[in-house]
Formats: sequence, C-alpha cells, structure tokens
Amino acid sequence: MSEATSTAETVDRPLVEVASPQAPGTPVTPGTPDAPTGAVEPEAGEGAGPGEAQRLAERGSNRSQRPTSQAFRDFIAGGWAPRPAPPERLAAAPWAAARRERISARFPGDRLVLPAGPLKVRSNDTDYRFRPHSAFAHLTGLGADREPDAVLVLEPRGDGGHEAQLFFRPRAERTTDEFWADARYGEFWVGVRPSLEDVEAELGLACRHVEGLTEALTGPLPSPRGVVRVVPDADPQVSALVEAGRLAADPSAPAAGGADGERPDPDAELAEALSELRLVKDAWEVEQLQEAVAATVAGFADVARSLRAAVRHERGERVVESAFEGVARREGNGVGYETIAAAGPHACTLHWIRNDGPVRPGQLVLVDAGVEASSLYTADVTRTLPVDGRFSPPQRRVYQAVLDAADAAFAVARPGSKFRDLHAAAMEVVAARLEEWGLLPVSAAEALDPETGGQHRRWMVHGTSHHLGLDVHDCAQARREMYLDAELVPGMVFTIEPGLYFKADDLLVPDELRGIGVRIEDDVLVTEDGCVNLSAALPRRPADVESWMASLR
Repeated sequence: MSEATSTAETVDRPLVEVASPQAPGTPVTPGTPDAPTGAVEPEAGEGAGPGEAQRLAERGSNRSQRPTSQAFRDFIAGGWAPRPAPPERLAAAPWAAARRERISARFPGDRLVLPAGPLKVRSNDTDYRFRPHSAFAHLTGLGADREPDAVLVLEPRGDGGHEAQLFFRPRAERTTDEFWADARYGEFWVGVRPSLEDVEAELGLACRHVEGLTEALTGPLPSPRGVVRVVPDADPQVSALVEAGRLAADPSAPAAGGADGERPDPDAELAEALSELRLVKDAWEVEQLQEAVAATVAGFADVARSLRAAVRHERGERVVESAFEGVARREGNGVGYETIAAAGPHACTLHWIRNDGPVRPGQLVLVDAGVEASSLYTADVTRTLPVDGRFSPPQRRVYQAVLDAADAAFAVARPGSKFRDLHAAAMEVVAARLEEWGLLPVSAAEALDPETGGQHRRWMVHGTSHHLGLDVHDCAQARREMYLDAELVPGMVFTIEPGLYFKADDLLVPDELRGIGVRIEDDVLVTEDGCVNLSAALPRRPADVESWMASLR
C-alpha cells in the first residue's frame, strides 16, 4: 500500500476538526467553510519550528517525501482531459423518490436528517471500506460505497411536503491540493468523486456542497411546531449539530433519547418510521434481493467445490469462507455480514465467524452466508453440507428433522398468517422430534407451553425468521405490533431458518449426536396467494444435496 498522507488524528476525525482547535463539546460537521480542502500533511519537519517538539498529529508526515514546490503544483493542475458528461438517472431513483414521499407524509412540518455516515478507521491511517447507512441508501437509491459524509435533508415546505436536498463532498478541482495529496478524498488516492451535477443527474434531487450543512440544519423551520429529527447513531457529528440547534432554539428541551416521559424522542420516532417503511418491499427491491440470492447460490457452489482443498488445510474453515467471499466480491458489493463457516462441533456455535478450524472427513460444515448486491440488498442463506458428500445416518436424522421444521414454517408463510406463526410451526416439529428421540424431560406439548415449558429450546435457542433487505436483520426498529405480531402481506421478505445444535459436551444427548449442528435457511417472498422460496435453486433435501455436491466434484 502506498504511503498515506493523512495522519492518524486526521483520519480518525472529520476534516474540519483537524483544521483548527475546537472548544470541547462544540458540534462540528465535515466540510464547514473553515475546513481545509483536504487532510494534507506538512512535509517532514515542517510542523515544528526550531527548538519545538513535533506534535503527535504531525508525525505521520515523517515518512512523506511528497513534492511541495509551486512548480509542481502548477504542473499537476493542468493538461487533463475534460470531465465526462453527467451520468444517466439511476434505476433506483424513482423508487427512492416514492419512499421519500411516504416518509414526508409521516412527518409534515419536520426537518428530517438522514446521514450516510462517516468513514471509519480500521487502523491508524487506513479506513474500512465505506458502506452508507441503510436508511440513507433506502431514501436516496445510492449503494456500494456512496457517499461518505453525505447527508440527505428533507426540508419542510410551508405549503406541505418536503424538498429533498443531498449534501455531500463533491470532487475537488484539479487546482487544489486535495486533488493529488489527500489520501482520504483525493482523486489520485481514491478515484474520481462525483460532482454536484453528476449526483443531481443520477438521483433527480437537489445537491449541495457539505459546507452548507450547518446552515441547513440550524435554520428556522416554517412552522413553530416543527422539529428536527435525525437518524440516531448514523453520524455522531451530525447528531451533535442537530442537538446543538435544538438547544439553541429551546434551551429547556431535553436531549433526544433522554428520560422525559412527556415528550417522545423525535429521533427514535424517525428511526421507527424508517424501519417500518422497509417491512414491505417494492418491485425494485425484490429484484435486488433476487440478484443477491442468485449470486449467493453461485457462492455456495464454490463452497462445495472447495471442500476437498479445505480438508487438506489446517484452517479449512478459512478455505470455505474465502471461496464464498471471492464470489461475493466478484458478483456483488461483498458479503452482507460476516460469513459463518463452521465445521464439526463449531456448527453448534450460532455465530461462529472466527472460521479458523479444520474441516475433517465425516463432518458436517454449516455455512451461513449472503452476497450483498451493489445496491446493498443482501441475501441470507444457510446450508449444512456433508464434507464427504454423503450424510451419515445420525447426520441425516438431524438434518431431516430440521428440514421438516422448515417445511412446516413454509406451510404457514402466506397472507393472513402472523409473523410469529412461522416460529410456532417450526417449534412444533422440533419439539415432536426431540420427544420421539427421548431427549425431552417432558412431553412435546408440555415443552411448547410458553409459561412452563421451553425445554426443547435447549437445542435451538434462536428464532426461526427475521425480515431481510438492506440489513441482514432488516426493520430492526419496527414496533412489535408491526413485526412479530403483524399479519404477513405480499411484498414481505424474510428468512425461514430452524436448526438443531447438539454440543460436543452435552451429556443429555447420545454420543452419536454430539457435535452435530444443522441449520437450513432460505429467503422467502410473500405473494398474493402464498410464498416463493427465493433461494430454491440451492438444494435443501438430503438426497438432492448429495446429488448436487456430486455434480460439482
């Protein structure tokens, strides 16, 4: 990796904080007028005068040998081809506009603030790949890594409705130092950033430079009853700016999220509404999920092909993980969550993501993985595969029980059923099988009693389903009555994923079952008359799994 030109302090905070000292607690936001054009380091030794100690923040430049002459600056600023014409309108743009209209109707007169979020430091002066906040992506239509530090503002109009404005950091002119010297935003380092005109053309909404964000968030509202709402935890600096504006307007107002029984939390209400907006997917979202699932199916085929190599490697689980994640990066934005590649007894750890164990002949390997499409919609699929290509009798018995539980949940996945019915149907089968095998200390009926039972849950402590979309656990801030207690309606997309997990040290199960963990997970779309298994291209039934694996060897 080339030498970065941003110091650890620079990379860890918005650029405006690096420009000049701020009083403690002073809210700041990226790109304010007094911010530098980029986090450009001084040449080695420039920051400290004779006899002065060099500050820690300046020491990242000690390795730098960048050019600094005016002749260089003049030369690098010219001789470039014209910029290309603005891009075409994104396919997601009209769908995002319709979503903005729906959220606008929910909060008339209020200013709604949806940050994409800042870049996050991985280590010292290197950042993680950027992924925007899901609410921002949902209401703008931007995906992949777009746009760090951006903020969507829905500004209330006096005559009703809102005007959507996107504040972001456009590309710098070639005459600025940011163009060639800024490792975080500069074109030479991270590629060409879009202009304001580019993004306006893509999204069909007004775009502004992020320098104007402070004024936009702290200006007066058309109605004295209007409030400013910001997506909580998306961007701490933007939240601080909004909170400072609230206090300036009303010093007696409690902080958002505070314990004030008389006033609801405006930010929590916004987060709730945005989450519930995603409970039913539109046609474009369903297409994105189908794309993510198709790539995920391809990833599982590479997983099956990788098993022979995995057996030969001391960290075979990493071989499995990397086989899937290679497909995810080639076909999508990457993985939608950390891949679980759990062989043997590791399959009994529900979120085993260390993936550093061996893969041995005769074992099962549980792979829970999903490709995130470039639009940021993710699949979430689990298959439990026999390493040798064939299930042993005990493995097949457990696998079939889990499959029967999944099929029971599929049978009730239709309009009119409640979301909670999916889990109840699966648990009836799980409890019945455990009773048949003599593992329950009570009858299956007694175990299923919500007040006095639950013994069957020793071997499946997680739920059966969750909504799926931009987040792998989508719609997480929705109210219980809109999620768990809600009726299923066409357009809902969720998982069905029962499992059974018999830990290696579980003395209540026979030896032949110890160390076996099985989960089968599919992605399901509710239709007008039932449901569609979006991941049906990946075999589920034991004989089909064996035939599929044989065809890939």
